[in-house]
Amino acid sequence: MQAGLAVREPKMLEQWEAEGLYAKIDAATASRPDYWFVDGPPYANGDIHIGHAVNKVLKDMIVKAARLDGFHAPFTPGWDCHGLPIELQVEKKFGKVGDKLNAAEFRAECRKYANEQIARQRVDFKRLGVLADWEKPYLTMQPKFEAEQLRVLSRIVANGHVTRGFKPVHWCLDCGSSLAEAEVEYQDKTSFAIDVGFTSTDSAALAAVFGTSGDASIRFLIWTTTPWTIPANKATSVNPELDYVLVEMGEYGRVIVAEGLLEACAKRYGVVSPNVLGRVKGAALERQTYTHPFDAEGAAKPILCGDHVTLDAGTGLVHTAPAHGVDDYNIGIANGIPVESPLMGTGVYVAGTPVVGGLYVRKVDEPVINALREAGALIHVTKFDHSYPHCWRHKTPLIFRATPQWFMSMDGNGLRQQALVAIGKTEWIPGWGEDRIRGMVGERPDWCISRQRTWGVPMAILVDKRNQTLHPDSAALLKRVADAVEADGLEAWFGSSVGDWISADAEHYEKCPDTLDVWFDSGSVHQCSFVSVHPDKLDADGLAPQADMYLEGSDQHRGWFQSSLLTSVAMRSRAPYKAVLTHGFTVDEKGNKMSKSLGNVVAPQTVTKTLGADVLRLWVSASDYSGEIAISDNLLKRIADAYRRIRNTVRYLLSNLHGFDPAQHRVEPDQLLSIDRWALSELARTQDEIKAAYAAKQFHQVYQLLHNYCAVDLGSLYLDVLKDRLYTLPEASPARRSAQTVLLHIAEAMTRWIAPILSFTADEIWKLLPGDRAQSVFIQTWYPVPVASSNPVAGDDWASLLAAREAVKKELETLRAAGTIGSALDADVAIYADGAAFDALNTLGDELRFWFITSGASAQPLSLKPATASVAKLENGQTIWIAATATTADKCGRCWHRRPDVGSHAAHPALCGRCIENIAGMGDGAGEVRLHV
Repeated sequence: MQAGLAVREPKMLEQWEAEGLYAKIDAATASRPDYWFVDGPPYANGDIHIGHAVNKVLKDMIVKAARLDGFHAPFTPGWDCHGLPIELQVEKKFGKVGDKLNAAEFRAECRKYANEQIARQRVDFKRLGVLADWEKPYLTMQPKFEAEQLRVLSRIVANGHVTRGFKPVHWCLDCGSSLAEAEVEYQDKTSFAIDVGFTSTDSAALAAVFGTSGDASIRFLIWTTTPWTIPANKATSVNPELDYVLVEMGEYGRVIVAEGLLEACAKRYGVVSPNVLGRVKGAALERQTYTHPFDAEGAAKPILCGDHVTLDAGTGLVHTAPAHGVDDYNIGIANGIPVESPLMGTGVYVAGTPVVGGLYVRKVDEPVINALREAGALIHVTKFDHSYPHCWRHKTPLIFRATPQWFMSMDGNGLRQQALVAIGKTEWIPGWGEDRIRGMVGERPDWCISRQRTWGVPMAILVDKRNQTLHPDSAALLKRVADAVEADGLEAWFGSSVGDWISADAEHYEKCPDTLDVWFDSGSVHQCSFVSVHPDKLDADGLAPQADMYLEGSDQHRGWFQSSLLTSVAMRSRAPYKAVLTHGFTVDEKGNKMSKSLGNVVAPQTVTKTLGADVLRLWVSASDYSGEIAISDNLLKRIADAYRRIRNTVRYLLSNLHGFDPAQHRVEPDQLLSIDRWALSELARTQDEIKAAYAAKQFHQVYQLLHNYCAVDLGSLYLDVLKDRLYTLPEASPARRSAQTVLLHIAEAMTRWIAPILSFTADEIWKLLPGDRAQSVFIQTWYPVPVASSNPVAGDDWASLLAAREAVKKELETLRAAGTIGSALDADVAIYADGAAFDALNTLGDELRFWFITSGASAQPLSLKPATASVAKLENGQTIWIAATATTADKCGRCWHRRPDVGSHAAHPALCGRCIENIAGMGDGAGEVRLHV
């Protein structure tokens, strides 16, 4: 077993592929119960990064551990293939649709580009040691997948969850499309914050509402950080329960603000002593009217009452533009306010719009502010820093813009409540994931599932041109389109006409030009991937089995976990998964995000070329994925040291199993030496703990248990004690065969323990172990560790022996530091004790010296304790006294023990009597007799 993972692993990969290892594993485990792990698809664009590596290795560990548990656990990898990023890459080469390519040709280039990216990513994923069905992945651009996605939509339409709406959505001007919630990220932005006065149409009547008089002008004061929405103002909202005051505000005259914000407003405007003229509840202002400063005709606009108005900031009156905000839209619809906006999808205002006509939205804030100032409506302006939604791709600010879109209604037919119930029936790892997604689903708006893109699955519906409603047979039509797409690809829809699908009333219908949101693509994986790759696993209704596990990063509570949940609940009233595991993001060892500018990026390709994939996999297992996952060159070096500890432990096992044939040489548990029986029981206990850690998906605990077992239980104890027996006894002696039997049991178990994590190393070890190794280690289940029915040394005695051994080691270290001895074999030790401690030590008799690895050791009654003995308080609460001295005996040239009989045998003057006996027994396998150690 050699080092050099980075060199040897690629050769092992070649061998795995040549022998069709994944197919063999799948076939050999096919009769077992199924464990369905559904792979969340990475996007087919660019090389994989360290976050991809963490994600895919965690998935691979879960699947391999499931096989250890006795399951048939297929691992079908997938890729997300549609959408804007690929369109942008194709546009770089060919321009937009219509420049050099028509729409069909453009989609063909998108498909070609996606395939190229998949090929690149697949190489890197395979290099990580991830065993999956790489030759038969699911792709969201496969005709079978695309067709089934339309059937999913058909089921959701049939269940009444799809609606048409002219609603404000997050709109990216750079994408030219609406965005899903998961495509929105919040960044700091500096905006203009303005206070504006809207003048009452009947100030005298309004004054009377406040219990005062006079016809001097009164203005409703609003505050906004989006001056660009002022041209779309249709109303102003107040909270019916809040107190509002009519105030004489110095040079600004009579104004209305919320009383709770009066002090802040006056301070902002520089007014020292505002004079309150009257006070009313917001409800008293409902249906009062005002005029817009840009409206030359002076049309009256209403004051509306809404619970969304708060005292968090501003004036307590909210400028309401139903086309540019969810709350604005909702209150507008409730009050019959038209959802209109002069802002086009290009970001340019319709020509002829006052002040902003023909201007780009990102250029209009200052013209709006100047126009308000000229109209005498601007009360105050300043710069304001706040968190604002941005496009996750372009990192540019979004706008809220009302557009005609298709939505999955959250409340129209009970989808939200059903989804919340399904969340409660799902296991969330870590547990906080449930609260996170529950809050998101509970508060989220309707899901806009339509996109204005070229490369995507079509929103294959027919819309009545007269009222913008779905064709009454939409569910059936979608199934027909799906069949056509499966047979002939997406162009079966894109290249068709309305008349190809219906004959009656065809003139009244038009094809929807939109594509489905790519989150609908990946959100349908729970059904479509099975149809694409495992059609034999569908039930009688053509529905896929529920996944046992989903796993992705913590950002996917608002992404893939949620889109999958909503599509599944909408089509079949249950979650697509039984359990969901969330992992954190990768950072450097100081907690900083990975950034090329910071120079802290760790590329998985670099790690596999230098340290090897198994070291990277061990780092993944050692990391607590529930939070941020730190990585750096220094951390990887420490992990590489831990890997060497594990590898060297196994090398010890393998080297001492040379020539051991389990069929001939295995010793039955009840015939083993006492320490070997104890080692087996410790092996079984450790395996139970490791199994439990795997079951709980706590891989960092697996790593800790494994590392501790190698470093402490084996390296510092059992293997250390065994060296004398393995190296000095005859090869075929019962005591040596006893040790080898246990070493094989340890190797059998350990190889399985590490297989999900150190896959290359486990495969290499497995092939070097004695016995039949025709079946891969990745097919094996947990090793059935045999345990002896009894042990001459009782369990409590081992606790005493272990504690005494640690105490003796400390005493010997004191002698070594003083220069009295060199190694422990230069010492004789006498232990003085009584009660249980004495009984435990005395049980080993003369073999006590092998336990302490000293040349001499004995247990003595406490009554014989010399004054020079050192007292030791043991960890188990017992007390012993230790007398350790340098031995005066000569050193045996073979076993290195210093024994009184060295030199007393003429034929072997340099050997002790024990070694002479063992040499004599080399032929017949006799030699020294051991009972315990």
